Amino acid sequence: MGAMTRVLIILTSHDTIGSTGRRTGFHAGEAAEPWHVFRDAGFDVDVASVAGGAAPVDSRDDLDPAQEAFFRAVDIERTARAADVSPGDYDVVFFAGGHGTMWDFPDNADLERLAAGVYERGGVVAAVCHGPAALVGLRLSDGSYLVDGKRVAAFTNEEETIVGLADTVPFLLADALIKQGAQHVAAAPWTPQVIADGRLVTGQNPQSARGVAEQIITILP
Repeated sequence: MGAMTRVLIILTSHDTIGSTGRRTGFHAGEAAEPWHVFRDAGFDVDVASVAGGAAPVDSRDDLDPAQEAFFRAVDIERTARAADVSPGDYDVVFFAGGHGTMWDFPDNADLERLAAGVYERGGVVAAVCHGPAALVGLRLSDGSYLVDGKRVAAFTNEEETIVGLADTVPFLLADALIKQGAQHVAAAPWTPQVIADGRLVTGQNPQSARGVAEQIITILP
């Protein structure tokens, strides 16, 4: 890997929760906090979204310093399109969460190309909260699921029930990962939970976003 570690943060482009009419997108803190950690570590950080262009944002807190710095530095109205990005340019691919990911992250060929490409050349694949939806259906070049046999953290069924969306999301994230061979390791709702299994680093909820980024730093060569 090059002298400068390069990180790609990927955001959802999906802006509504099912047929509810409720707006969603990427969770602001789940992109901003890792971005801040990576930048403080001296990493080069780019941001892309599934469809490119304007990325819808949810849960933005204008009083949060990390978010303020992120939105000042990153033009989320003009994000790169995942299909146009090369995995060979990055050492880490990080999937930020937010409910929008449940619709456009799973079984996505562009995201699979990026994540498998980074992973198979020795890089790190990471995701937080609903971001592990990108791991659903994600296969490596040998046809195996990336999560098969690995310990992972992701938004839990209990947390989805607490927010009242267990019957609205297209599937329950933890269950989908388990079906593809993952061991889902859950902590109590809204408590930080970060699981690293080799070069796969995942976090359970918004409270885990910073910890996922900090864990990535410790395992990079």
